Amino acid sequence: MQHPVLLVGNDINNISKGQSWKDLLQEILTFCGTDCVLLDDKKPFPLLYEEIFLTAIRQSHIREKDLKAFIAGKVAAIAGNELHARIRELRPEHILTTNYEYTLEGVTPTQHSSLITERSFSIFRKYTVDQTECWHIHGDCLNPMSINLGFEHYGGQLQQMRNYVVSGTTYSSPQAPKLPLLRRLRAGANFQVHSWLDLFFTKDIHIFGLSLDFVETDLWWLLTYRARQKYQRNTIPVTNKLSYYIPAEFVKQSAFKLDMLRANDVQVVDISAKTKLAYYQEVLKRVKQA
Repeated sequence: MQHPVLLVGNDINNISKGQSWKDLLQEILTFCGTDCVLLDDKKPFPLLYEEIFLTAIRQSHIREKDLKAFIAGKVAAIAGNELHARIRELRPEHILTTNYEYTLEGVTPTQHSSLITERSFSIFRKYTVDQTECWHIHGDCLNPMSINLGFEHYGGQLQQMRNYVVSGTTYSSPQAPKLPLLRRLRAGANFQVHSWLDLFFTKDIHIFGLSLDFVETDLWWLLTYRARQKYQRNTIPVTNKLSYYIPAEFVKQSAFKLDMLRANDVQVVDISAKTKLAYYQEVLKRVKQA
């Protein structure tokens, strides 16, 4: 495939040496002075973040701005690895990522190429490097308050997403499209990509390195809405293909999630490999051949 479109999650960073997610959570607890908060895998992270932050407010009057700046500094230190370089070698047309740092770009950008400047949410958040448009759909390190972590932020992001797709944006900037995505797609002629959301309805997307846990309410809403447009409402043409890659060893334990992905018109591609690195090498090989 020439110039593919990718949605890439955090797991590709796990090839790099450095602190684990659990280590970072512990550092966040220490920074907030909330060691009384228990880390438990049963706690969905967006709610765990709220527990940590709200506990810190009551105990030490911490500002969320300071907390997110601390997290941004830690995440920005993540080192790139050979997978990031191989992804760039594919010369993707678009890279969508839930990651906050710039390992996929290979450089820390100095200027965004977004349609508008966003402080909190990420409908248009984009950096262009070597003709690849990199969309940070959950915020980025240069703008700590945009980093999507808590339940409240997820709710606000979803609200902005639904406005963009269904009812139209409320941004004051004249650059932001006022017509909702659905109406622009129905019009057809001279359609322009303004947001990463446009790509979910118009481009084939390869999804990997992303667990797509159900706490990702914004992405699950988008998948469901797209599938309903295709199979129930049928008011716009939805002909693109979404492919989700998963290691074969995780298929059985992830069956419930994979069933839901298939129901939402996502093709599941399982790959057997001996190591994580070998798995991602095979993913990129298949993307290139698609």
